[in-house]
Amino acid sequence: MIYVDVPLTEDIRAAVAAEWGYKGDGVRLYGGEESAAYRVGEVVVRIGAVDRDPVEVEWCNGIAVAAARTVPEVVAPLPRANGTMVEVVAGRPITVWPLIEGQWASSEDPVQAAGLLARLHRALADHRPTPRPKRSFLEIGLDGAPSAELPDPELDRWLAEFSRTARVQPLHGDYYEGNLLARDGHVVAVFDWDEALVGPPEVELASAASEFADVLGSDLAGARRFVDVYHAAGGTAGHLDDVALTQLMRHRLRREAVYFGLAVGRGMQHDEGDLAYHRQRMDAFRLLRP
Repeated sequence: MIYVDVPLTEDIRAAVAAEWGYKGDGVRLYGGEESAAYRVGEVVVRIGAVDRDPVEVEWCNGIAVAAARTVPEVVAPLPRANGTMVEVVAGRPITVWPLIEGQWASSEDPVQAAGLLARLHRALADHRPTPRPKRSFLEIGLDGAPSAELPDPELDRWLAEFSRTARVQPLHGDYYEGNLLARDGHVVAVFDWDEALVGPPEVELASAASEFADVLGSDLAGARRFVDVYHAAGGTAGHLDDVALTQLMRHRLRREAVYFGLAVGRGMQHDEGDLAYHRQRMDAFRLLRP
């Protein structure tokens, strides 16, 4: 994947110095499909997408702050002098975060990831934020609204019935190995709360199980192990039978298809590996159909 070129401008550096008190040259960190992160001394300066609503960013960051109170692996943003966490420069939301040394976590060891997800859900179960300013990536379609991308009326009906009675709570929203850092074989950080939402924890559990078990076909054994570890660790999501697990996975896969199309429309370039992975994920949407 070719990541976007978002520079750490002099105006952004001046704002970080004035609002957070950190100065220095920036070193671009790996990643960033719509945003970019730079190491500036002992902090990370994150430059958001130019069309991202700062009120939405503030809301998402508030979920991270709530989780960080009891889950030490959660990386929460640093406040400005006035207590808020977002400054806007040239239309881009700027946030500052503690620097955590590590590498992207591996999907080869899902046990730690499942246990951490259970702790995150317990930590946020009783948190009651204000309504999210805008629906998140994973939230769209949960009410059963039809999707032009990968249309499936049976899935729509199932999601509508599931959501009608589901218990909701704050969630990370994009829990996968790319948003976890590991060091010496241990997960040490969970970050990037941009897609935080209030929704059924079963949705995030199924999504994470699909990611960490690398489900690309109809074999659910790895995903079921992830779910079992999560429940053994005291996660708040309810029981998922095979139909619920696959339908919620398929919801995630369909949302990925929408996001992929939007990224292409914005000019995002994908290499052959990205395209092959996308095709595999879309095949899994069909193979997982109950």
